[in-house]
Amino acid sequence: MTDRSESIEYFLEDIEHHGRNDRTAAAYRRVLFEFDDFLDERFGKAPAEASYRDCMSFTHDLRSEYAESTVASYASYLNRFYGYLVRVGRHDENPMELVLEEMSESIESNPSRRDVSLEEMRNFVATIHHPLHRAIILTMLKTGIRSGELCNIDLIDLHLDHEARSWNPRAQISDESNSLYISAEHTYAEESGGIVRTESNKRKRETIIPIDSELETALVRWLAIRPEAMSRSEPLFVGTVERWGKRLTIDTVHHIVEQYTRDYGWFRTGGGAAENVTPHYFRHFFTTHLRDRTGDRGVVKYLRGDVASDIIDTYTHNWGDRVRETYLDRIYSLTDHR
Repeated sequence: MTDRSESIEYFLEDIEHHGRNDRTAAAYRRVLFEFDDFLDERFGKAPAEASYRDCMSFTHDLRSEYAESTVASYASYLNRFYGYLVRVGRHDENPMELVLEEMSESIESNPSRRDVSLEEMRNFVATIHHPLHRAIILTMLKTGIRSGELCNIDLIDLHLDHEARSWNPRAQISDESNSLYISAEHTYAEESGGIVRTESNKRKRETIIPIDSELETALVRWLAIRPEAMSRSEPLFVGTVERWGKRLTIDTVHHIVEQYTRDYGWFRTGGGAAENVTPHYFRHFFTTHLRDRTGDRGVVKYLRGDVASDIIDTYTHNWGDRVRETYLDRIYSLTDHR
């Protein structure tokens, strides 16, 4: 066994130990071995020796053969692989972080991507009546969080100024009514909040996102029927059919979203990122429409989790107030024509 294949095998063994199913493990194996072969043939390198430029060359090479959505999936697999190598000390830094950031910026500005207007999105949201499904989709549309970040939200990460709240929110938002806290610490296969996480929060810093009255209503309605959680970490979003009371997974979130977007004509099997509306598209929608309404890229980048703490600290001493005021004044409504 070569040093190169050892790092891959150790990673695959690690994800299997943490509950990834056989299909997921097989997908990781296929992608990582293809990457391994590419590096060896093109540069004579092992994955632990790869640089940002090597990773970028691989993703560029993939575009000649695969749809952009497949390229994005390959990139996410490599990102998790390198995150593992960094954690176990086999790589100094994750060369895929910058690749993913550049890919994200490219997707956000892609003019061929489906352009959904506010009115169209309001009509779509009006078709969603199940309290869990409505709360999930509105949370993503009104905060721009990723599906993995949504799955990682615990009850203490939510502060509602409403009688429905029967728990004490975490200290970071105890004085911030109607706020949602998104941690930057949750990492796949590592313990945080008392449990081992199965998803990562890909943020450069913790983020406190204001909650407007529209999202508050959706969350209160969900809490009214939320089953008792089967985890001591008390996840906000849990299953109501399969996985009753258990924390939602990314696969479940994507399935829920696809169920509605397919019925609405916004999802087609085989369609790429330019055509299909997915949870990531909701992040794109949030970014595009809130940026247009505020004209403030700094606030939007903060809400997306794209700005590091040291950068935020240079803005203003009352940054949190500025974010809240800007957000609540400019966030679009998805149930009326405000």
